[in-house]
Parts: sequence; structure tokens; C-alpha cells
Amino acid sequence: MFEQEIERYERVRKDYEARIKAKMSPTDYMDWHEVLFSTHSCGIEGNSFTVDDTRILKEQGLAMVPVGHSLLECTEMSDHFRAFRYVTTHLDAPFDEHLLRETNRLVTENTLSYRAPGAVPGEYTKEDMVAGDTIFGDHEQLVARVPSLMASTAEALTQDIHPMIIAARFHGFFEYLHPFRDGNGRTGRLMSNWILLRAGHPLVIINVKDRAAYINALRQIRGEGTDEFLISFFFQTAISRMEEELAQKRNNTNLGLFLF
Repeated sequence: MFEQEIERYERVRKDYEARIKAKMSPTDYMDWHEVLFSTHSCGIEGNSFTVDDTRILKEQGLAMVPVGHSLLECTEMSDHFRAFRYVTTHLDAPFDEHLLRETNRLVTENTLSYRAPGAVPGEYTKEDMVAGDTIFGDHEQLVARVPSLMASTAEALTQDIHPMIIAARFHGFFEYLHPFRDGNGRTGRLMSNWILLRAGHPLVIINVKDRAAYINALRQIRGEGTDEFLISFFFQTAISRMEEELAQKRNNTNLGLFLF
């Protein structure tokens, strides 16, 4: 299953890594992805920052609040920066609850008290959860399944399973459990990318414009009991972004446009 997706993904990834990743310094490459990933991951949850807004905030910090944005949005983005850096610098850590909870703590550290007074960043929810039009299950039963999800995913990382399949499968069932009071989406996307980065793969960045398709793929897990739609979505998202950036690189290398 997913043989065609894997073949196409690996072909594009090889080209992407040779023409884009290998031509940039590792620091610049990760700084660029920190801005892109943070913009779109927070944007899926309603943050209105553009890529340029996020870049300005990263470069100048809270001393420069982009025009038209609330302090809450700026703080959420700053928290995401810290969580991103934590995840990307702890690729040798065990894939366990400590990594998960610390990631969520950083994601929600300075905004959770506003959104859920009394809740503690990095601690599992103590009440049932809702998001949009979704009512999640009994929180005690769902939280109790987190250790099993972490352990089974860690075990999958030792097997001959494509990292994209593991990342998507983990993400789908993590969002199904929805174990934290806030930041489940951002935390889940960061943890899925930990899986990919650990395997030496590019990040999957789900563009905010694809939010509806992403949410629909997640709903298939609850409604149809299958994660095939989400796995396909992850592959297609990764392939499309790499192809778009490769095309941009080719177009911007075409010096013939500037000749007299």
C-alpha cells in the first residue's frame, strides 16, 4: 500500500535535497522552515500572521509587534518558535511522553492561561474536549491511551516502515485522542515532523489554504475508522511543496529574463 506515493515522494525528495537543501547552510535552512512552519501551523488554528509578519517577529522579537496583530497572536507565535527549536534540537531524545508534554508546554506556555484559566501547560486535560463541530470522547479514556500511542510509534520507528506513513499515522491518532487542554494541533504537527526530521526527511508543512482538506482527512479517522486519507494527504502535501519550491528555484535561476 502507498507504493506509488512512496516512489513519487522519494524521486522528488532526492531532487529537492540536491537542488535546495544541500545548497543552503543548515542554519539558514532551519530558520527558513521555522518561519514557514510556524506561520502555517499557527494559521491553521486561526492565527492571522503572514510569512512576512512571522519573519519580522523572529528577527526582532516582541519589541516589534507587526501592525494589525494582537499581543496574544504574537505571544502564540513566539511560543511556537521555542517549541520548534526544542523539537528540532532533540532528535536524539526518546519518542515518549516527556518529549510530547514538553513540546505542548512550550507551545502553550504563555497563552494557555488566557484560553483556559486554571489549566497547566504540558499537562493532560482534566475535562472533555470539543473543537469546532467535533466532540471528543471521554477524556480519561483517551488520555489513558497516550502511553500506548507513544510506545507503538516508537516501536514503528525501529521497523521498515516509511517515515511519512509513521508521521501521518501518529498524527491522526494523536489528534483523535486530543489529550491536552490546548495546542493539540500544533503539538501533533511538531511531533510528526520530529519523526520525519529524525529520519533525515524534509518537514511536512500543511499550508493554511489546505486547512479544509486537512480537517476532512482527520475526520475520516473518526468517521470511517481509517487513516489512509490522512497518509495520502501527507504524501501529497510534501510532494506539492517540494515541487513548488523546485519550480521557484528554476524560475529564479533563469537569468535570460534579464538580458537585453
